[in-house]
Amino acid sequence: MKKTFKLSHPTIKYPRLIEATKNEVKKYLKRERNKTLPEYADFWGFDCRFGQTEALAEEIHVAQINQKISFAESQEWTEFYLEILAAPAQRTKRNAADEQEADEESEEHDEDR
Repeated sequence: MKKTFKLSHPTIKYPRLIEATKNEVKKYLKRERNKTLPEYADFWGFDCRFGQTEALAEEIHVAQINQKISFAESQEWTEFYLEILAAPAQRTKRNAADEQEADEESEEHDEDR
């Protein structure tokens, strides 16, 4: 999906346009994730870009899409560009050093509670 979303309409209120946009993105992601994967892949990865225009778009993580749309709403943008490209991906095995760091981080978070 490469699309410039218009956030102005003569009869539809701004918050409804934002919610419709978020819903359209959610439906697109679900539709892409339900497609059959190639044999070599474990999951669908998404390459995403977001910006006020296509030229100003920056790479973002798929989990940040709703935050970025909410940011556009808070800035009262009249349009924004969103690009989501699905790509089959394969999970990589974490090495022992990464696992140890993750364990230490989770212990630190447990101590904070």
